[in-house]
Amino acid sequence: MVKNGQAGSIRNLRYQPEHSGAAGVEVLSFAELRGMPAGAVVPQLQRADFHVLGIVTAGRGAVAVDFDRHPIGAGVAVWIRPGWLHRWDDIADCQGVIVLFRPELAPQDVPVAGPLGPVRWVLGNDAGLVRAAAEHLRREFGAPPGPVSGPILRNLLEVLLLRIGESAPEIPTVDGVFADFAVEVEKFHRQTRELAWYAERLGYAPRTVTRATQRAVGTGAKQYIDDRVVLEAKRLLAHAGITVAECARRVGFDDAANFAKFFTARAGCTPGAFAAGFR
Repeated sequence: MVKNGQAGSIRNLRYQPEHSGAAGVEVLSFAELRGMPAGAVVPQLQRADFHVLGIVTAGRGAVAVDFDRHPIGAGVAVWIRPGWLHRWDDIADCQGVIVLFRPELAPQDVPVAGPLGPVRWVLGNDAGLVRAAAEHLRREFGAPPGPVSGPILRNLLEVLLLRIGESAPEIPTVDGVFADFAVEVEKFHRQTRELAWYAERLGYAPRTVTRATQRAVGTGAKQYIDDRVVLEAKRLLAHAGITVAECARRVGFDDAANFAKFFTARAGCTPGAFAAGFR
């Protein structure tokens, strides 16, 4: 993985591994992570365009994802989705495997891989099988590359994700309408907040998208869009070191005053007050 750019204290990462690039999979240890900027004594917030899956086998530490800090230790899995702000904290004693992989390699039939999947959970009785799958993937990643290295790594990744999915807490089954909608909102929430635009792009009636979103997350589709915009604004206000006007522009508002009204109504405080809490 390489740094693509920085915005304030946010380090943006694009998937570009040094090895097995064609496979879309990279495996490293926590020891290797500690030698990177992500594992520094004073780590920087990062936003990756790929999945980051951590399996902790020993030690204790923590990972901050957006505005929540999650403790990690032996027998814990961490799954950071593309676009999430995250920072590894206190991982000096952690051991285990970290798997980086491109978004298209996340299996569609594993609910934990979707937008409602948990950040962190205890593996429980499946810990041994998950460790075995991760170790097999790690060994194959470290093997000399050959003509079938890519397919082997992708298949072993799928085995690991299927196995780890069995250990995750039960989450609501997401139908195809909401899953497609969530992907489009992630891509285009900075460009438009209009439900009709998303519905037309997906080929559904707005009410169909609304019903699917209600079943999946308990809110309407329009609120889902707005919540995603507010989350992005919070990330920028808290960590990017920019003005409210610049934040408004980055999340798709032409007028900073309109953005301030939008944010205040949904976040319960003004953008300036929210940003001040992180200075």
